[in-house]
This record gives sequence, C-alpha cells and structure tokens, in this order.
Amino acid sequence: MENFFATPLGIFVIIFAQCLAVLAFVMISLLFLVYGDRKIWAAVQMRRGPNVVGIYGILQSVADALKYVVKEVVIPAGADRTVFMLAPLASFVLAMIAWAVIPFSDGWVLADINVAILYVLAISSLEVYGVIMGGWASNSKYPFLGSLRSAAQMISYEVSIGLIIIGVILSTGSLNFGDIVAAQDGRFGFFSWYWLPHFPMVFLFFISCLAETNRPPFDLPEAESELVAGYQVEYSATPFLLFMAGEYIAIFLMCALTSLLFFGGWLSPIPGLPDGALWMVGKMAFFFFIFAMVKAITPRYRYDQLMRLGWKVFLPFSLVWVVFVAFAAKFGWFFDSYARWATGG
Repeated sequence: MENFFATPLGIFVIIFAQCLAVLAFVMISLLFLVYGDRKIWAAVQMRRGPNVVGIYGILQSVADALKYVVKEVVIPAGADRTVFMLAPLASFVLAMIAWAVIPFSDGWVLADINVAILYVLAISSLEVYGVIMGGWASNSKYPFLGSLRSAAQMISYEVSIGLIIIGVILSTGSLNFGDIVAAQDGRFGFFSWYWLPHFPMVFLFFISCLAETNRPPFDLPEAESELVAGYQVEYSATPFLLFMAGEYIAIFLMCALTSLLFFGGWLSPIPGLPDGALWMVGKMAFFFFIFAMVKAITPRYRYDQLMRLGWKVFLPFSLVWVVFVAFAAKFGWFFDSYARWATGG
C-alpha cells in the first residue's frame, strides 16, 4: 500500500481525497453558517428564526438547498444563455478554490505554496467576473447596474485589503500563511499575535472584508430598495443557490484570513494549551458571528458614502500604515514587534 501511494495514481488519489475533505468541510460549514446567520438576525429582532425543520430548525438550510435544486431553472428570453449559466458557476468555483492554500493547522493545508497570499488575492479579484457576467447576461437594466456597482465596490476595497496585508508581510518577511502564523507564536500567547502591533488595521481589514463580500452595511450591489435584487434578480433555482453559496463561502474565507493574519490561526491564546485546528475553526466561527451581528444592527450606507470611505479614508490610512510598518520593521521599533523575520521568514 505504501508503494501504491508513491505512484502517480496514488498521489492523485491522495490529492483527490484531500480536495474532497476541504470541499466537505466548507459545504457542511455553509449549512451551519446560513442557519447561524438567520438565527442571530432573528435573536437581535426578538423572534425565533428557523425552528420547524429538524431540532431547533437545524435542518432548515438543507431543506432550502433541496428546494432550490428541484425547482425549475428559468432563463429570461433575451438572456445570453451560456454566460447566464456560467456566471453563478464561476462565482461558486472561484470562491471554493481559494481554500486550497488555507491551512487549518500546522501542515494541514492542501497546497502549501510560498505565495499563498498572492494566490488568494488573485482568486478574490477574479470573483467579481461572476457578478459582472450575471448582470450583463441577464439583459436587464437592474442586474446590469447591480453588477457595475459590485465591480466598483470590490475593486475599491481590494486595494485597501492588499495594502493592509502588505503590512503583515513586512512584519513576517513571507507570503506563506504557515510562516505568518509561526511569526505570531510567542511566549505571551494572545498578546503575541499581530492584532496588537497592527491594531488599527484589524478594524480596517474587517470593514473592507464586509465591502469585498457585499455584506451589510455595504450590500449595495443587491440593494432591494433600489435595484430589486441587483445582479441576482433574474436568477432562480440552482443558479441562485450557487450565487448565494459562493457569497457565504467568500465570507467564511475572509473569516479564515482574519484569523490567520491577525489572530494566530491555529495557535492557542493561552500559553501551555495545545495548538490545533479546533482553535482555527473556533476563531473563524467567532468572526462569522461578528459578520452576522454587523448585518443585524448596522444600517446600509449610501453608495457615495461607500466610495468615499474606501478611497478617501481607507486608502490613505492603509498607505500611511505601510510606510510606518516599513520604518518600524527596519529600525526595530517597539521591541521588534514589527520585524519577526527570524521566526516567520
């Protein structure tokens, strides 16, 4: 058996099994994320939320997914059928393949590449094409306007996300997520993580993630009061399900990035407690809870406010921060907390 796994076929079987494991984790998590999102929103509004299908309504997400799968796919008469069907598939697939470089523990990663951050940034920048394709192929003014909004919004906040990540890269000296987590492994536990030296950027990164994934209060591409349902208005059944699944998978990915970049990934917050994947998953669940709470309690921004925040506040602030971190790392300010190349590079 050991000889078999050393053959090309055996290596293919191992990689295929690892891909299935990551896919299964993300898809099963997706069911609980949708359920949790609805339950949190309901609790804030003092109502029950899903409570019929399964114990405490825990199978409601499964029932909804089955409903979308068995419904008829309706394609508008004037739509470009090929592009119309490719758009939700592109959104889902691109959101899914970004998980290939996300580590859940030391060595628990599908592709441990040295440019993992560049890979994630490249994939996330491509996700906007699924939205643009869906809006254009629908042959309707409302989806098209929604897709244009999304393109401008995602490009605007990707700039801030990239600059914030550059600060972490300067501190670590590496683009590998494993190295970034290793650089945060100090004797002070929770206080050794990057959230402390990069404290202002944690908030900017989180808000940029909200805008990048079209989450409230930045859900302008699908603002129901203005654009009916944005780029998704002509979609139904399985294509609509793929759009929604891609959106939640991208949100969960941002939770994973926040955990890895600023909160130690799989590291234990208390020195002496064992590290592991449970810490990573727990941190991701906590940040999704924050995402859901923001959705429940924050009013929607206007589009001009969204653009002003991205270009006139976040962009200058993140640029200044990159310069500050570069000087702090070069000259060893604050006890070398901004320069951890010995442990991370």
